[in-house]
Amino acid sequence: MDRLRSPLGRAIGLGSAKEGVEHWWAQRVTAVALIVLGLWFVIALLAHMGADRASVLAWLHAPVPAILTLLLLIAVFYHGALGLQVVIEDYVHAEWLKISALVAMRLVSFGLAVAGIFAVLRIAFGG
Repeated sequence: MDRLRSPLGRAIGLGSAKEGVEHWWAQRVTAVALIVLGLWFVIALLAHMGADRASVLAWLHAPVPAILTLLLLIAVFYHGALGLQVVIEDYVHAEWLKISALVAMRLVSFGLAVAGIFAVLRIAFGG
């Protein structure tokens, strides 16, 4: 297979699209982040089980839980968007529908992420 590559492609080791590896790595990095942040979040929620609303808000008002929750939200929606992109690209065959689905998925994903981030920031800054 290496003989089918251009000399420049062999020299720098890139495939024809030059972006598949980046997407793959982004999925793996966000998956690891989700394992760590997800475990932290579940443990934190279990620690606050039975607590009243005020104590949970006070906990999220602190900088470290607020920052970790923001990172969790970013990782969840970015990882989800990456996974949905692969599904859409693999299983939607009409080009106009594929592009429409990708744009809609990105907009919904971005909108939900912004809403979650806004909610956490509002709690963290006492609004």
